[in-house]
Amino acid sequence: MSLKQKLRNAAHVTRQAFDLARPYFVSEEKGKAWGLLIAIIALNLGTVYMLVQLNEWNRVFYDALENKQADVFWQQLWKFCWLAAIYIVIAVYKFYLTQLLQLNWRRWLTDRMLSRWLAAKAFYRLELTRFGGGNVPDNPDQRIQEDLNLFTTYTVSLAMGLLNAVVTFVSFVGILWGLSGVMDVAAPEALGGGTWQVTGSMVWMAVLYCIVGTAITFWVGAPQVLLNNRQQQFEANFRHYMIRVREHAEAIALDGGERVEGERLSLRFGDVLSNYLVLIRKQKNLIWFTTFFGQAAVVFPFIIAAPRFFSGAIQLGQLMQISSAFGQVSDSLSWIVTNYQDLAAWRATTQRLAGFDESLKQQGEHARDGAEWTTGDHVQTTSLEVDLPNGEVIVANAALRVGPGERVLISGASGSGKSTLMRVFAGIWPFAKGRVERPQDAMFIPQRPYFPEGSLRDALAYPEPASHYSDEQFAQVLENAKLPKLRARLDENNVWNAVLSGGEQQRLAIARVLLKRPAWVFADEATSAMDNPTEAHVYQQLVRLVDEQKGGLVSIAHRDSVHAFHNQRWTLDPEHKRIDATAV
Repeated sequence: MSLKQKLRNAAHVTRQAFDLARPYFVSEEKGKAWGLLIAIIALNLGTVYMLVQLNEWNRVFYDALENKQADVFWQQLWKFCWLAAIYIVIAVYKFYLTQLLQLNWRRWLTDRMLSRWLAAKAFYRLELTRFGGGNVPDNPDQRIQEDLNLFTTYTVSLAMGLLNAVVTFVSFVGILWGLSGVMDVAAPEALGGGTWQVTGSMVWMAVLYCIVGTAITFWVGAPQVLLNNRQQQFEANFRHYMIRVREHAEAIALDGGERVEGERLSLRFGDVLSNYLVLIRKQKNLIWFTTFFGQAAVVFPFIIAAPRFFSGAIQLGQLMQISSAFGQVSDSLSWIVTNYQDLAAWRATTQRLAGFDESLKQQGEHARDGAEWTTGDHVQTTSLEVDLPNGEVIVANAALRVGPGERVLISGASGSGKSTLMRVFAGIWPFAKGRVERPQDAMFIPQRPYFPEGSLRDALAYPEPASHYSDEQFAQVLENAKLPKLRARLDENNVWNAVLSGGEQQRLAIARVLLKRPAWVFADEATSAMDNPTEAHVYQQLVRLVDEQKGGLVSIAHRDSVHAFHNQRWTLDPEHKRIDATAV
């Protein structure tokens, strides 16, 4: 990659970081954010000022040692004590305020990202796009939980480090220039020979030393950005697969799939290890150079200034002051060398977050994609087209209608699009066209219901607060859903998706519907794990509910036993991309 392309890429990443950082500093918390930032900048300037004072202290202290001036020696020791005390106070509060800024910024960014991820069902649409072959970021949990933390930490640390380097260079370059004197350098014969007198020689040496060091660092450390990106991805994939094993623990145990899952986990962990081995080899090569570079910088100014010291042109104090000033100038110019690994990690983190941020932005722009959705007292579709994420059409130009008092059974072969049609009615399927009208007072029951961790009453009331309902209401709906034993466990905290059987979970979802009493119910194989008598009882409860509420029922089911609870049937015909409506 050419230098021009590298600079262009660096500018692009910087713009991405600015776009991610800017919203916080213009938000409702901008006063607190800027206050902390200005305080941290002031403390950084104070740190540099103290370093300048300590540099001057070096000269006086070591001159006193060389000249055996005991009174000056003790005076300078006392001066060092209060200089060190001030420096320590600045360092402590700089650390504390920096951590506070990072914490506040991370909290604000996390709240913002979570809100955008959950808004307009973007989290669901991202998963649909990813499984449909779309180019969207994987592992959004990692982006929000880990990358936001890394981004705020690295951004504040590196920004303050860069500011400190610039201020240090400006503060010490004049000191080093003044201490450098004039150096005689033999001119090449091709340029006429003789001697050149170079002013500020130590400054030029520091600049040359750091230019060479930075160039070598870029050359040695270039692969680390890509490797850091891959490492985060492999770590997240490994963690994600372990979560899947936990979620499907019972099915895996029943299938005896432990060996296969172990092999798959080993493969994913193998990706983590193999990439990390390559990464640490590259880091090892970089550390070889940066450690050598840092150690050489300690003795380099002594080597350059030693002839002037031994000739008597400068005293020991000036030699130590030159060494200190050279160290500060070279450290500031070597900021990239010193922070290259952090810069590589920051760049990788910024690119991942920028990609996630762009995906959320696109989801926000396309939040209204899909069929035109309106509310009414019945269910009706006009010129409805339903597609899969890959663009395949499964329903074309469908005109359907369900009025109050009607109960529709949706049937068709497995994979024909029944559940997808239900998602269209729910308004969450973005790959649809046409017009859909549906009552607002409706609830959807999936085949695998979700219950939040917590008390059983919270699971029943979800997503509303449990305080909206009385104990008598909870007890009654559990009785009606044939779950009387759960009445005594209303205040028990548990992972209900894990402790209840499939049939119990489905009955608990039915109890939730009976508790909330919507006028319209959409059930997607909501009784598939129940026995026939229980299924019949549940459907009797649902039919009674929608009749009392003057609404309707739309179901997906494969069993013939549920036909009696419906008076219409919609049959999906994927070959002709149509839905046939008949009376039951």
